[in-house]
Amino acid sequence: MFEIGNSLREARLRQGLDFPEIEQATKIRGKYLRALEEEAFEVLPAQTYVKGFLRSYADYLGLDGQLYVDEFNSRYVRGEFEEEEEVPFRPPGGGPGWRRSGSFQGRAVLLTVAVIVGLTIFVFMAAKYGDRNNQTNVVLGNPPPASPKTHPKPQAKLRVSAGPTGSPYLAVYRGNRSSRPIYTGTIERGRSRLFVGRHLWIYVFAPANLRLRLNGKLWVVPGRGRGSRRWLEVTPTRVSLAPAIA
Repeated sequence: MFEIGNSLREARLRQGLDFPEIEQATKIRGKYLRALEEEAFEVLPAQTYVKGFLRSYADYLGLDGQLYVDEFNSRYVRGEFEEEEEVPFRPPGGGPGWRRSGSFQGRAVLLTVAVIVGLTIFVFMAAKYGDRNNQTNVVLGNPPPASPKTHPKPQAKLRVSAGPTGSPYLAVYRGNRSSRPIYTGTIERGRSRLFVGRHLWIYVFAPANLRLRLNGKLWVVPGRGRGSRRWLEVTPTRVSLAPAIA
């Protein structure tokens, strides 16, 4: 069990990211990102939004989004859909007097139901024929132009793991190589890290020990066997060898 909001905030601050930048990349409004970090989940419209936003935000920060969804389910969803105990109806002063007046009250209930049904049919028929009359007065014209659809820019989802021969050390940058790295450290054997962005740069020590999977596809590390340090450029479609910084 861990603090969902604090861990998200620490990951964001560690990478030097602001809400406007994350909002533009993930399409999640800034007030919802702030609510996730404050665990104010009631601000979001529904639980489906909470889970989806949690997964997207955590993945963007290089965390395991499914782990955050599971933690949210274990803490906030449990017992939400339990049925309330049914309380049997007891008429006021139930007893012999109730039984004697039961037939009269039964007829009153039937009469009330009949009136409600009659009113419902009347309203339905009035609305139906009213719509037909209104349709005859509609002037046909050109349909309004469809608003252009905006498609989100593709993201590179890069999962990095260690090979069987060693543990590589790497520094990961988002956007350009002159920015602050979003991650530096050693990938131990048996462990992996996920990085998300439209343009990533990786400076890796011992590239022969590195395994890459871009958007689910396994990639061979470029430049393996030609030195112990390499710059790699990652886009949504490929991983390529980048020139060294002068």
